[in-house]
Amino acid sequence: MALAIRDVREHDLDAVLALNNEAGTGILATDLDRLRHLYDIAHYFRVAEQDGQILGFLIAMRPDAQYGSQNFRWFRDHYESFVYIDRIVIASQSRGHGLGRIFYCDVQSYAEVRVPLLTCEVFLEPRNDQTVLFHGTMGFQEVGQQKMDEGPKVSLLARELPSFPFVLERYLEHGGLPDVAWLAERHRPVNGMGARA
Repeated sequence: MALAIRDVREHDLDAVLALNNEAGTGILATDLDRLRHLYDIAHYFRVAEQDGQILGFLIAMRPDAQYGSQNFRWFRDHYESFVYIDRIVIASQSRGHGLGRIFYCDVQSYAEVRVPLLTCEVFLEPRNDQTVLFHGTMGFQEVGQQKMDEGPKVSLLARELPSFPFVLERYLEHGGLPDVAWLAERHRPVNGMGARA
């Protein structure tokens, strides 16, 4: 069966949690309550699925998200409009096959019609040159560094989205994006009650 990149569903959260906490030192561990909070607030939360198995996920949000992450707050303090990649995790058996690039292309297609910047951070302690190089080849530039209160030192990265000025001038300043499914926002639960935003 073909690989599908799709919006997360609530019943995926246990598999997403397991992937997150098996990822090793490159990602901060979490618990189901924190993951459910991300599920509620994330503007972009997609999974890669093949043959019924979740092979990876990416979570991202915009500045209006009610999120306390120190790195997210740094970007909010320095930039007015962006999409922040909070975390990306690929299952160990699926690494090295381009799934990370597929996710980054997908989140870029979400971001570039909404904001001028795509942002994220990479850990510098322990330094992972493969991750640093990956982001460099994807067009990210370092815009700052900080030591997390309860974590490692990080490199804060941003990538300008060259399509955004065209979208802004042609659509966002003149009534908004076309009403088509591939441009729709993710429907997020409100207050964990199943109602949709």
